[in-house]
Amino acid sequence: MILFNKIIFGPVKSRRLGVSLGVNLLPVDAKICSFDCVYCECGFNTKIKDAPIPTREQVFQALEAKLKEMVQAHELPDSLTFAGNGEPTMHKDFEGIIDDTIALRNQYCPKAQISVLSNSTHMHKPNVFRALNKVDQNILKFDSAIDKTVHRLNRPLNMSFTTAWQIEHFKKFNGNLIIQTMFIRGMLKDGIIDNTTDEEITAWIKALQVIKPKQVMIYTFERETPTKDLQKISLTELNEIAEKVRVTTGLKVSVFA
Repeated sequence: MILFNKIIFGPVKSRRLGVSLGVNLLPVDAKICSFDCVYCECGFNTKIKDAPIPTREQVFQALEAKLKEMVQAHELPDSLTFAGNGEPTMHKDFEGIIDDTIALRNQYCPKAQISVLSNSTHMHKPNVFRALNKVDQNILKFDSAIDKTVHRLNRPLNMSFTTAWQIEHFKKFNGNLIIQTMFIRGMLKDGIIDNTTDEEITAWIKALQVIKPKQVMIYTFERETPTKDLQKISLTELNEIAEKVRVTTGLKVSVFA
């Protein structure tokens, strides 16, 4: 599994975001997240307490130093991407860090997008909601519209988490969000997992019609997963799912495999 051992990592070539400079707001030696997804490239959550989290000032200094370096090298990023070792919106100063990042982007690489990859569990908090509305690409996870699947696939730490709650809060963005969905199938300890079935796709598309995102990103995993008996979904099958969304909803869908 991969843990990002710096506050600022990369840049890396991203399937979805181009030349992406990563921002990790969580510990550099632990995975901390409000989900514990069976497919996460960072592995399962780390059972440690009081792991040091970078301060707003440390993030600002590290990001500015890296951007200065990239400007001097004439290698500017396409995206400043909040990802890393868990859920970035868990950081108590998330909104302030977003404000700092917008200022630094405007100064050093004004053409770059600011992207947040989030599992959406903290989007109900006013400061997080405001921050997500400030960025260029507010990319929120929605792997299934069926509660049982979410609790097996994403394994939220909050056992009362529901897709109905998720959909209601997605609606509050009034279309200013990108839905990202990881499609996967395989075997878990409690049986087969598959969010590509007709039941799953029908429920998911019905939810998309209500959420009305500006874009849908669908993909399958690329790197090693902590759960071993998982299978990638083929590009052909992903394209078939994407076409169902386009025909049914008229939404823009991007496919990554």
